[in-house]
Amino acid sequence: MNVKKMIPLVLTAVFLLAMLSFTVSYSVRFTEAAVVTTFGKASEKSTIKEPGLRFKLPYPIQSVTTYDTRMRLLQTRAEAQQTRDDRQIIVEAFLTWRVSDPLKFFQRFSNAGSRSEDHFDSAENTLKSLLSGAMSETGKYALSELFTPDGNSKLPELEGRILAALHQGDQGISIDDFGIEAVSIGIHRIRLADATTQAVNDRIAANRDRKAREIESRGEAEAEAIRAKSRESRERILAFAQRRAKEIEAEGNIAAAQFQAEMGQYPDLAVFLKNLDLIRAAFSDRATVILSTDSPGLRLLDPEAIGLLSPGQIPSSGFPESWRRARAEDSPDTGTGGDSQ
Repeated sequence: MNVKKMIPLVLTAVFLLAMLSFTVSYSVRFTEAAVVTTFGKASEKSTIKEPGLRFKLPYPIQSVTTYDTRMRLLQTRAEAQQTRDDRQIIVEAFLTWRVSDPLKFFQRFSNAGSRSEDHFDSAENTLKSLLSGAMSETGKYALSELFTPDGNSKLPELEGRILAALHQGDQGISIDDFGIEAVSIGIHRIRLADATTQAVNDRIAANRDRKAREIESRGEAEAEAIRAKSRESRERILAFAQRRAKEIEAEGNIAAAQFQAEMGQYPDLAVFLKNLDLIRAAFSDRATVILSTDSPGLRLLDPEAIGLLSPGQIPSSGFPESWRRARAEDSPDTGTGGDSQ
């Protein structure tokens, strides 16, 4: 036989063999599970979870749908929720889930299409609806319980409640009925609505004003107590000082009475002593005293009196001319001058 004629026959045979093997065999990876249907029907024995190469009847007798059983992430859109204290908050959450029962999953979502991707899309839509209903658990908590300054927030408890609500189901519908296992729920973002933000700000301002008034009131009370105590201490000290001053004054009067009696016997001496005390007090510090050279005894200090003397002349006694005339007039011997050379 001609070789050139055999090549197309060989290629055709290989192609047919490949097509035949494709239609009668399938493989399951260790991260997958398969559902084998016969004429579109699946039974309890249709689920294949062990990895490896398998054989089946050709299509359309049997068909295989494989599902990835690894963890999948579903993120919800932001939704408004009402808290127990009537506050509006915007919550964004995520759900990690996986296919736990491939047969139930196939029976629930196979009407979405023939591909497994179509089944997963339909399942995510269902999960979003169920998760949205379970998020109503937020209404069992007050805003102050979700946001706490001491780190004792009840957000983990809320996440646990939402997860339990998914498994328990609402109106008899549970996530387990879809062949899906909800692994974990997480709330990754909570923000306040505009109205709630304004209400929270108002409440914070009101609390701040209330605390300020309380502190101011306590301060005024303490200040008044301090002022009252100061007034009491001041009056007590003044009364003591006045009483003590009167006692000292009385003691001084008693002590001074003796000296006053003695000074009354010698009034001139008393006046002299007082004058000495006045001079002593006036000249206790350094002082400059200006006296006239006409004063008694200070005539010798007058430069003119010394400069006008003739050689051999004795200076005047120091009494000015007016004093000598007055002295001469008072002298019984009017013929004798008062000039003392």
